Amino acid sequence: MGPRPLLSWLEDPATGRGIRFAAADDAWESWSYADLASLSLRVAAGLAEMAVPRGSVVSIVQQSSPRFVATLFGAMVAGCVPSPVAPPLTFQDPEAYAAHVRGLLGSAAPHLVVADEDLVETLQPIARTSGVAPRLVGVEGLLAAGPDEPRARAPRAELALLQFTSGSSGAARGIRVPYGSLEANIDAIRGWLRMTPDDPTASWLPVHHDMGLIGCLLTPVVNQSDIWLMKPEQFIHTPLRYLQCFGTHGARLTAMPNFGLSYIARRVKPAQVEGLDFSHLRTVIVGAERLDPVAFEGFHGLLGPRGLTRLAVLPAYGLAESTLAVTGLALEEEWTSLSVEPGSLALGRKVALAAPGEDAQQLIGCGRPLGGAHVAIHDPDGGELPEGAVGEIVVTGPSVAAGYVTRDAPAAPVGEGAGAPSSFAGGALHTGDAGFLMDGRLYVLGRLGDSMKVRGRAIFAEDLEAALGVAGVPPLRVAALLGVRDGTPTAVALFEQAAPEWLETCRTLLAQRTQGARVVVVNAPRGSIARTSSGKPKRRLLWRRFLDDMLPGDVVVDSGDQTNTLRGLS
Repeated sequence: MGPRPLLSWLEDPATGRGIRFAAADDAWESWSYADLASLSLRVAAGLAEMAVPRGSVVSIVQQSSPRFVATLFGAMVAGCVPSPVAPPLTFQDPEAYAAHVRGLLGSAAPHLVVADEDLVETLQPIARTSGVAPRLVGVEGLLAAGPDEPRARAPRAELALLQFTSGSSGAARGIRVPYGSLEANIDAIRGWLRMTPDDPTASWLPVHHDMGLIGCLLTPVVNQSDIWLMKPEQFIHTPLRYLQCFGTHGARLTAMPNFGLSYIARRVKPAQVEGLDFSHLRTVIVGAERLDPVAFEGFHGLLGPRGLTRLAVLPAYGLAESTLAVTGLALEEEWTSLSVEPGSLALGRKVALAAPGEDAQQLIGCGRPLGGAHVAIHDPDGGELPEGAVGEIVVTGPSVAAGYVTRDAPAAPVGEGAGAPSSFAGGALHTGDAGFLMDGRLYVLGRLGDSMKVRGRAIFAEDLEAALGVAGVPPLRVAALLGVRDGTPTAVALFEQAAPEWLETCRTLLAQRTQGARVVVVNAPRGSIARTSSGKPKRRLLWRRFLDDMLPGDVVVDSGDQTNTLRGLS
């Protein structure tokens, strides 16, 4: 029969199911799918009344809300291409946010920007100086522009979505997602999880990027199953409220990065989940970054006594360039760790398995390909490597997107070669991620651009952060940066308000793990580590700041400084 059409739910929207949006004081604002469908059609009518051309991009700068959902689907109904853009965070630097959004709008070249009413004034100068000068309208004005009776649905555009990368390996890039790719990925996720309309989803992820947008919003909407939707800041403030979605309200499916697991295990005490039942929570997809066995064990250690099974925690791998999901652990399989010799992780070489122990590196597999995807491992020359050998992860299949947007040639795919950020070439997605296959499962090591070679072996930034986590450093308080400075391989650990014992642990650990490299440890104020919406450090940005001596804070360790004195970088 093929994948379910993306807009099919609008034809017969459920009245008894829908989305509950987290409001203040533990309240929830409930919208049925029937009400959301009606609001979506009003948005589409408003776009038609404003004569927004079919196929043009509509950027959406709104908080997670019924109007965000309606603008997203309303743009599709009107034959336009929605492009979500995250609104500013409460404590975000206004100038940095303006530069970020200016770049996104300049890349997307939208005909129209639809914003929350309270953001219109902030966005006006940004849109005006973006180089494309799109029309800007508040969402209430858009709803008021349409007729009382919605017009007929316009022919759908070629693209369903213009979504942006997280920007972890450089500036965020616009990805052209056709309807076929999006529908194939949603179908793959629904089939993998055996989703039925009776499987509610709960999420705190941002709705402006692939994991939260496609995995936890579009997929359950197409499935017409209930959703409990929180904003990221609500989750950070009260993670217990998120857990109550499962233990009290009966949600069964969710997804998050590692740091979400770690944050819950750290902030929620066992006594707080007494009386909650997690036996119905059957799927916790974990992806978006290098998988951390410590985070997995800590999360299960908290909720396992309250009914959560190990089978419910599903490692996965995906990226925006393949719409979202690429691989995932089967429902019947329990996640396990693979022990490997750290010194065997050289590009082009087979990994050496090791007995579990202090010196072995623990890796969690990300499962097998989903929905017709094919995963191969390539060497730097493009040749396919055998099972067990480390190289670049290359993906083909129906969910691979149509390429990046560029201002000069919007339809042209971008190819930058192995070791560069993800690229498209000949229908294949070269992810820029390093990994290997073992027994058909994919193991992801990290970004090729965030690694360096020392004495013949590859060292990944994610490995160093994982080792620091095992040694007791909270995951969101440090970022590892790797590269070559002045001809010397260099490992930098950037801390935010480090405890003294963390610094000594880091100095010793980096000296052991990066033998032959210069080791630099920087202690900086809180908020110094720039991160993506999914919590990943923006390593390339931070590395450039290091090269320019622009990292905030103080150098507390520098193995290349013969005087061994403290030296401020700012």
